[in-house]
This record gives sequence, structure tokens and C-alpha cells, in this order.
Amino acid sequence: MKTNNAALALPKIDQYRAVDEVYKRLREAILTRQVSSGQRLNVEEISRQLGVSLTPVRSALELLAADGLVDVRPRSGTFVADLRAGDVEETMDVRCALECLAAEKAVERFSNRDLAAARYLLKTLAKPICNEEDRRKHEDANSRLHFLLINAAGNRRLTEIYGKLNAHLTIARVHRTSTDWSRRTAQEQAEHEEIFGAMERRDGKALVEALRRHIHRAKESLVAGIKAST
Repeated sequence: MKTNNAALALPKIDQYRAVDEVYKRLREAILTRQVSSGQRLNVEEISRQLGVSLTPVRSALELLAADGLVDVRPRSGTFVADLRAGDVEETMDVRCALECLAAEKAVERFSNRDLAAARYLLKTLAKPICNEEDRRKHEDANSRLHFLLINAAGNRRLTEIYGKLNAHLTIARVHRTSTDWSRRTAQEQAEHEEIFGAMERRDGKALVEALRRHIHRAKESLVAGIKAST
């Protein structure tokens, strides 16, 4: 009897990747300050809490290290990355370059839906900040407004790079020690209104200039906050 030794051409089965879920859980814990800057991350403890083996935890930590969110120190362990004023300053400079590039590409692409979403976010950002929950909502609306501009550029690679940068800036914002929200949010709101006006007019030059001023001011505020906390 003849036998057929040809390999079966079966499609691969998509399997649940534990490393992806571990990565998301740890990233969220870092961004929401459930773990502190400089804190040591115990691989065995994380594995036990999440109910997974050590391998996906180690792989997830490698991904977080590539993002710059954790530091792997030989013979010492893995730690949540420390906040340094210089790092935040450099990150903000790169953020400025990316947002200005996105603005140049997005200015003719803004849809009525984009503008309606931006207008809604501006109203949210104009609300007073009275407690920690208000602050979290404010920061979320702020990030969504800037991501709206980034996404409108239609450049997938730019969006991915910006997303990783934004993780660092989220950490910097939640560690900021200044409590003078009323003055800062009033200034920030005026800057956002200027940005939105340029978006609405499809004025690329004005949009880039407004973004550059806004991000430069935000950089000074963040860096001052980091220095004050050290």
C-alpha cells in the first residue's frame, strides 16, 4: 500500500499570547503609579499574582525595557525606570518634532468628525480640577486630543512611536508635584483653543507654531515638576 509522506498544509492556529496580557497589565500598573519609579519588580511574585509561568513575565519585562519603562540591571534585578528631568526634556523635544510633522500631514485631512471630537475634548478640558479623579479625566482628555491630531496624519509608524513616547510623559505627569492647577489649566486651555482654531481653519503654519509653543511650555512645566520632586 502506498503512503503519502507529503506534509499537511494546515493553517496556523492563533493562540492566546500570555506575554501580551502580562505586558498590558504591567504597563498599566506603571502608568497608573501602582508601582513607583525605581521600585524593584519581582518576577516570581508577578508570575504568581497573574497565574502565568515565568517565561511570559520575563518576555513582557523585555518589551517594557525596550519601551524604556523598566531598567534591567545585571545581577540586581528589574526596576521601574527612574524619572530624570533630562530624559523628560529630550522626550518632549522628540514629541514636539512628531506632533509638528503630524500637523503638516493632517491639516488637510481633518474631518468634521475629527473637529467635533476635538471640540468635545476642549469642553472637557475646560472643566475645573477639584480632586484626583478630575485630574485623571483631564489628563485623559488631553492625551486624546493630541492623539486625535497624530492619528489624523494617517502614518502608522509615527503613531506607534508617539504612543511609546506618551507612556513616559504620562509617568512624568502623574509624578508632577505642583498643585497650581487653576493657573496652569487656564493657560493650557488657551493654547488648546489656539491649536483647535488652526485645525478648524486648516492653517498648517499656524497649527505647527501653536503646537510648538504649547509643547515648549508643557516641557518647562514637566521638567520643573520632576526637579521639584527629587
